Amino acid sequence: MKKRRKKSKFVDIVVVFITLGFFVTGLSLFWISTIKIPSFDSFDERQVTQSTKIYDRTGEVLLFDIHNDIKRTVVPFEEISRNLKNATVAIEDSQFYEHHGVRPLATFRAVFIQPLRGKGIQGGSTITQQVVKNTLLTTDKKISRKLKEWVLALKLETVLDKERILEIYLNESPYGGNIYGVEEASLAFFGKNSKDMTLAESAYLAALPKAPTFYSPYGNNRDKLEERKNLVLDRMLELGFITQEEYDEARAEEVAFGPAQEGGIKAPHFVMFVRSYLEEKYGKDLVENGGLKVITTIDYDLQKKAEEIINKYALENVEKFNAKNAGLIAIDPKTGQIISMVGSRNYFDDEIDGNFNITLAHRQPGSAFKPFVYATAFKKGYTPDTVVFDLQTEFQSTCDPDGNPRSSEVNPDDCYMPQNYDEIFRGPISLRNALAQSINIPAIKTLYLAGLKDSLQTSKEMGIASLADVNQYGLTLVLGGGEVSLLDITGAYSVFANEGVKNSPQPILSIEDNQGNILEKFTMSPEKVLDKNIANQISDVLSDNDARAPAFGEYSYLYFPGRDVAVKTGTTNDYKDAWIIGYTPNLAVGTWAGNNENIPMEKKVAGFIVAPMWNAFMQEVIAKYPEEKFEKPNEVSKDTLKPMIKGLWMGGESYIVDKISGKLATEYTPEQTREERVVTDPHSILYWVDKKDPLGPKPEHPENDYQFELWEAPVQKWVANSGIQRQTIDSIPKIFDDVHKPELSPKISIQTPDNKIKYSLESKVAISISYKSNYPISYVDYFINGVFIGSSKNNPFIFSFIPNEITNISQNNTIKAVIYDSVLNKGETTTTFSVNF
Repeated sequence: MKKRRKKSKFVDIVVVFITLGFFVTGLSLFWISTIKIPSFDSFDERQVTQSTKIYDRTGEVLLFDIHNDIKRTVVPFEEISRNLKNATVAIEDSQFYEHHGVRPLATFRAVFIQPLRGKGIQGGSTITQQVVKNTLLTTDKKISRKLKEWVLALKLETVLDKERILEIYLNESPYGGNIYGVEEASLAFFGKNSKDMTLAESAYLAALPKAPTFYSPYGNNRDKLEERKNLVLDRMLELGFITQEEYDEARAEEVAFGPAQEGGIKAPHFVMFVRSYLEEKYGKDLVENGGLKVITTIDYDLQKKAEEIINKYALENVEKFNAKNAGLIAIDPKTGQIISMVGSRNYFDDEIDGNFNITLAHRQPGSAFKPFVYATAFKKGYTPDTVVFDLQTEFQSTCDPDGNPRSSEVNPDDCYMPQNYDEIFRGPISLRNALAQSINIPAIKTLYLAGLKDSLQTSKEMGIASLADVNQYGLTLVLGGGEVSLLDITGAYSVFANEGVKNSPQPILSIEDNQGNILEKFTMSPEKVLDKNIANQISDVLSDNDARAPAFGEYSYLYFPGRDVAVKTGTTNDYKDAWIIGYTPNLAVGTWAGNNENIPMEKKVAGFIVAPMWNAFMQEVIAKYPEEKFEKPNEVSKDTLKPMIKGLWMGGESYIVDKISGKLATEYTPEQTREERVVTDPHSILYWVDKKDPLGPKPEHPENDYQFELWEAPVQKWVANSGIQRQTIDSIPKIFDDVHKPELSPKISIQTPDNKIKYSLESKVAISISYKSNYPISYVDYFINGVFIGSSKNNPFIFSFIPNEITNISQNNTIKAVIYDSVLNKGETTTTFSVNF
């Protein structure tokens, strides 16, 4: 009876459980039936967000990926390493090719058993389920989501084959930080495409998705990564994916990971500059999601050196000059391509606002602006030899020459009597020396002569657009009173380097969309904005080491022995900015030092603060780029120029004498002994030159120029203090050169070789002469067939040669002899001789 009751009770319990099971199953099936199943018909067309990639000029160095900081590149199944596919299957889902999307026992354990153990919903996912989770579902850890994942995985296996599912998984799995997909991971860690990875590299990569941050090769758990990599290899061997020999080789292989990138970015200031350009032109959505391939102009080898140099010297400047930051820009003047851009000593240093790009900021350039003013002056007919007076000068017309207000209505602070950087005044100085030595007073006078409006126009045409309003500036413009960016002013200097042709700075070589279509390709648009000879004049002055030596020394940081390098420094009066812009014919380089927040530095000129870092980078440039020379400017005909414009500052009335006799030159006076002199009567240049027509006649009323009195007074004071004796027109000689006349020229005849004799090619032939002269003979020049072959400076002036050694020798030849006496009178004669061939 008891047994029957127990049996009945057991049966009741079983029935209850079965009923409950059917009930739960029924509810589950009902719930599953309500799940909205996404259509997989268009799954292959589903767009996976792809990164826009920014490369250096080689297209091989990846500088940055753009997609909200997520890096992802989709590659087809066949372009993924077989080893990586097998390694991933071995460690993630060894039954991948046998199941139909789920493993029921594993799913049951993940959904029901693991929560009972207090571990939540976890594990149990096949590769197919992970694809569903990564692409179609949220990452919530709920039973309902896990069941949806199960149902969708089964459905996915009916519409996609295994290869396509594995391809999607490998293209979307996380590998650490902002890196998604095997292609990005392979590039980031090993610097190669995923199809080229070795077995060991593939095992490392397959080890990461389980816990990318924990297993990161750059973290503190490198030993754990090594263990998991070995586990991957063990599973591959167990499953027969690799041989024992392959396993042993992979275990022994030493894999080198590429350096970790701060923020995943190289050349950060430049990259952000490019990104801004891309977003402005193509829109943010395309840039972030379009998978663009951007090849930039940056030379990453030079970029790395530039970053190292700027960081090194900027840190030194913190201690030496209270200058916490620095920047550099390098531009190819022949193309406009930006070769290097460093916007601070460290992009990632928040304490100095490191991500602020100082090369784009508008700052006062100091004397670095002067070459544009001098170029404008040269346009108007002034020359590098033109002289102005470097004397303490008042430039405000409402003040007198001594710097005092002319009336009580004038504010004394309005008077403007600037200083030179060394507080020395040099008297008369050429524009060449004034520019090369960066002397302020002559520069201000040059700006007045060239014209403020025209000087601004020159700078604008050459690429400086920020100085548009002429009413904002006065004569201080030439000392850097306006504001420019390092990028713009370096680009403008490139015009000098490129002989007057402007190529606007460009950062892009090409842009492709994700289908390989060209959206943009670099093309040159050269524009002639400055006369070639004027550009060459500026280059000639700025590369003249002798001209700048009095200010900078003979062996300064601006000097590169044997190489043509033009350079100009600039320091603002308040010592907030220090600049150097310099160039060779093939690269223009601008550097800046200072503080982003405009705190003054120590009172040192740019030659001390910024020149060492500029020099260090230019040394790299010179080592990399072939030597090129600046073309010398054409000689300007000085015959019609006023004395002051061609460098004769002592007066305005000129005459030409023979230096030997001291008498007026004639048509027979040799060029070597002709000398232009002036009647000594010193005045400021405004006395002799009308600034509105500098090549025209002398102004009748120079006092009408409002600057005349201000310039003239210090000149006259200087003349008086110098003890210079004035002359009048009567000081010009009245007698003409009587040393150089045709009848006084020496007479010469050739005695040998004999024109009746034929000489062999190997014989030594002597040229002998006879002559008559009123003055001692200095030397005789000899020519064969019009080509100079040598000179003789000792009596009897014999010269020997071997015909076979004369390059232009022929069967019949002409010898010419030119004889010069001690006062450079000359005579000449010819004869012929023959050679046996």
